Amino acid sequence: MKKQVGIEALAIAVPRRYVDIEDLARARGVDPAKYTAGLGAKEMAVADPGEDSVSLAATAAARLIQRNGVDTSRVGMLVVGTETGVDHAKPVASHVQGLLKLPKTMRTYDTQHACYGGTAGLMAAVEWIASGAGAGRSAIVVCSDIARYGLNTAGEPTQGGGAVALLVSEQPDLLSLDIGLNGVCSMDVYDFWRPLGRREAVVDGHYSISCYLDALSGAYRGWRERALEHEVVRWGDSLPGEQLARILYHVPFCKMARKAHTQLRLCDLEDAPNAAASTPAAREEAAKSTASYDAQVASSLGLNARIGNVYTASLYLALAGLMNGEGAALAGKRIGLLSYGSGCAAEFYSGVVGEKAAQRMAQADVEAVLAKRERVTVEEYERIMRLASDAPEQLTPAPGEFRLSEIRDFRRIYAAG
Repeated sequence: MKKQVGIEALAIAVPRRYVDIEDLARARGVDPAKYTAGLGAKEMAVADPGEDSVSLAATAAARLIQRNGVDTSRVGMLVVGTETGVDHAKPVASHVQGLLKLPKTMRTYDTQHACYGGTAGLMAAVEWIASGAGAGRSAIVVCSDIARYGLNTAGEPTQGGGAVALLVSEQPDLLSLDIGLNGVCSMDVYDFWRPLGRREAVVDGHYSISCYLDALSGAYRGWRERALEHEVVRWGDSLPGEQLARILYHVPFCKMARKAHTQLRLCDLEDAPNAAASTPAAREEAAKSTASYDAQVASSLGLNARIGNVYTASLYLALAGLMNGEGAALAGKRIGLLSYGSGCAAEFYSGVVGEKAAQRMAQADVEAVLAKRERVTVEEYERIMRLASDAPEQLTPAPGEFRLSEIRDFRRIYAAG
């Protein structure tokens, strides 16, 4: 019997404050519909300097361990995917290991490739376990980031922050991955980057969308080729992509998922055995199917709309939102996931939702995590954004949470609640 490996459980962490996206629009003299309908946003997480990629990762991982009764002596790998690390040499993972007092007998490292870094870590963990090298041990993969573009910039309404921690094991209660079917596509491009020493990223927005869609096409076609070979999907009355119960996408802003889904459908429509029977214009129109988007994509975007861009964690926030709302209904069904990171790399993979998905999501209690947040005014948001990154506010962390308290002799010191 083929070994099952995948995601057993997950947990999330978000900044304690958020700004309503309509408030931000009005403050910028913009019609709120530009942000709500145009971007698909509702709220935006606001991280202060004490809420960095380490504190968010540690909080998410602590919740994962505590709420799922994880035996940390059986965890052999800790990987943090991030593009907002806090040191050029010392990984975020080492901080998390220390803060959570995890065993010394584990691999700890970070993975970086823009927003794809979390998926790179997940695949390393999955393949380590599937190969047998893990000897029955599990892994923890954390995706943790702060998306920051600055005040009064074009990217301002697509900021955010948070972390998603994944328990990866041979007991994939949440999602059992189809190992070996993954499709990948990578290219050397400058669509989004953050030069050393800068807090804010540099982005060529329109070009980045084009790179995303090109990489998606290559990755999806690679997955589809293998899925057809293994008879996971087939050409028939429905397109291969339509045979997936849901499809999750990397979500820098929610409206991007609609663009991505249109592109994925276009790949199928262009490559279908009967493609010659339709015109390019007809195929492009069919690719924009609202019914397909509503059925396969829309239900995954609830958390992303309320938190904003979380870089490496964006795809896994969509997974958390989908499983939180539909885990029971999707049990036993196959879903697809598309990860994208600027620079660029994309990976499309699939998996079958576990029978215990709803139970695992109940333990994550994501609604309670969001309910504890404080809504702040635009003025307060701007004050927080102007704070120096090396001068965290002296706030007491809530029980089970972590905060950066000070930086002393270039060493970061964290407080635990």
